[in-house]
Amino acid sequence: MILNDRVILVTGASSGLGRHAARALATAGATTVLLGRNEYRLDGVYDEIVSAGHPQPVILPFDLAQADDSRFEALAVTLTQALGRLDGILHSASQFIKLSKLSQQRLNHWEKAFTTNLFAPFALTRACLPLLEAAPDGAVLFTAEQHGLSPDVYWGGFGLSQASLIALARLFAQEHRDDSDLRFNVLIPGPVASPMRHRTHPGEVPECLPNISSLMPHYQYWLGPDSRGRSGEIIQIESDYDPSRKA
Repeated sequence: MILNDRVILVTGASSGLGRHAARALATAGATTVLLGRNEYRLDGVYDEIVSAGHPQPVILPFDLAQADDSRFEALAVTLTQALGRLDGILHSASQFIKLSKLSQQRLNHWEKAFTTNLFAPFALTRACLPLLEAAPDGAVLFTAEQHGLSPDVYWGGFGLSQASLIALARLFAQEHRDDSDLRFNVLIPGPVASPMRHRTHPGEVPECLPNISSLMPHYQYWLGPDSRGRSGEIIQIESDYDPSRKA
């Protein structure tokens, strides 16, 4: 299997894209570190992976929105002590702001979105850099929303936090461009039937959207050996979804 002997940390692993991706990475042979706020839901993902006969994962209850540098650094120490290595990070946790005009958004909404969508991915990646740099083939994959490419009206703080996340990934890639063993990329899933998509596009019919499982080969590829040497890329998943189609 393509991810055998790799340890991959997945944020937002308790639900949505993160949950599906954690299972897909485990299916491909990875030992997954399941990070999320809800320990009960993480237990459910753990049981699904173990019952399927995949490598035993590690549960890591952790609130990204409440952490500071010392907690992120302690997390990296925990990974070192428990597993001795880290080969990849999948950033899939996200905090949405309800679509509205800028005049209707408040600073506390922006603080929550930027903390989860930008500050935490930066701080977690920075704290884990020594482990990632020591890996023979390290990969960091940031999951972003398509409005991060061009923030639009009503997307406000959420769109800007996603644009900043994409810029962050590019900066990491540029600073490590001479390190062929470590890469940083961004995956933009596009329309799929996920909890986040339901929040951003509540009027859509889920049955008309591509299944979330269609994304999993992309996660396996960008966190696996076949993408080695490719860094600083923004991967937009193409879709034949037609919003006018009825269920």
